[in-house]
Amino acid sequence: MLICENLVLKRGSFSLHANMTFDAGKAIALIGPSGAGKSTLLDAIAGFLAPVSGRLLWGDVDLTDADPGERPVSMLFQDNNLFPHLSAAQNVGLGLRPDLRQSAEDATKVAAVLADVGLAGFGDRKPSALSGGQQSRVALARVLIADRPIVLLDEPFAALGPALKDEMLDLVRSKLVSAGKTVIMVTHDPSDARHMADLAALVADGKVSPPLATDHLFADPPPTLKAYLG
Repeated sequence: MLICENLVLKRGSFSLHANMTFDAGKAIALIGPSGAGKSTLLDAIAGFLAPVSGRLLWGDVDLTDADPGERPVSMLFQDNNLFPHLSAAQNVGLGLRPDLRQSAEDATKVAAVLADVGLAGFGDRKPSALSGGQQSRVALARVLIADRPIVLLDEPFAALGPALKDEMLDLVRSKLVSAGKTVIMVTHDPSDARHMADLAALVADGKVSPPLATDHLFADPPPTLKAYLG
């Protein structure tokens, strides 16, 4: 499990406290008002933001001071973070080898994972030649091929239409959650949380609440969440 042990994070005058655990192999939604600290928590888990105090643990392994590249973490960003000058296959291949020195075996793995997300035959295309949904699938394929146990989703499908977004959330469940990955997703949309997440955690008033069963949280929301949902 991923443990936030009295974790205190700061950005300027903003402070966030997290003292809870994320169960391994579950999909967890982080929901709350804009600016409440949802992306801040993801940045800390990924290693982009050092905590002021507390520890971050993956089981018995202390990740608190580990560099981003040393963490068992992959991240999907809002803009998919694809390199425009690289092909889809090369963008996916970065999940295996950042230097892009792919062997024949690597190329076979890349082709297989592209097919796995519905992009067989699209490996030579640049991001500009792909639709928004196809770009999201390339980014997801890179996460799949990296095969790390923790996957962070910072609203990577927010720009997609409802039907396509649901399709991508279904892919995340079928390819990542079903494979035992711990998936933590930032969302502003309760329907996204209900669609994909086993658990949901409220981020508000400077703290991250312990995750609860998603249906339970929305059936009986605390006052802060009730005010946010309207």
